[in-house]
Amino acid sequence: MKISYFQSAAVALFVAVLSCHSSLAAEAIVGRASVVDGDTIEIRGQRIRLHGVDAPESWQLCEEGAGGSYLCGKEAAAALDRFLAASRPTRCKIIERDRYERFVATCFRADGREVNRWLVQSGNGIDWAKYSGGNYADAQKIARSKGIGIWRGRFSLPCEARAEHAGREPSC
Repeated sequence: MKISYFQSAAVALFVAVLSCHSSLAAEAIVGRASVVDGDTIEIRGQRIRLHGVDAPESWQLCEEGAGGSYLCGKEAAAALDRFLAASRPTRCKIIERDRYERFVATCFRADGREVNRWLVQSGNGIDWAKYSGGNYADAQKIARSKGIGIWRGRFSLPCEARAEHAGREPSC
């Protein structure tokens, strides 16, 4: 079967349109975000890890300044949920995919506030300089100086807590 010039041109155009559509779709994901944990959300069935930040795991305990302990990961996730609910939808600018095939992104509420920065500045997460390049160090300094969120007491870095929980050496 011989393919005409017009048929091959149509196929090439179709492939080009699909390629453009796929790359545009990968640039941003917009929709109502649901919280998976303190640094991961889901929009339209897509898992999105917040870039350059790390939050305590849901099972992770942190110490209060007065000596008690609390599930700081659950608290971080609940705070993130309230923050996102205040201004919907959420828009995430995709940076890459991680080893778990989640999108890694910088996300924004409808009012323009950056979710990643808020997470650190509110004390519900930390600047993960290994990935952020120190982009959120100023936000972390604010939270730490105010003694809010995880900074109100003692805690293990989330990457250290995950490693200990898994019985391996931390990679952070």
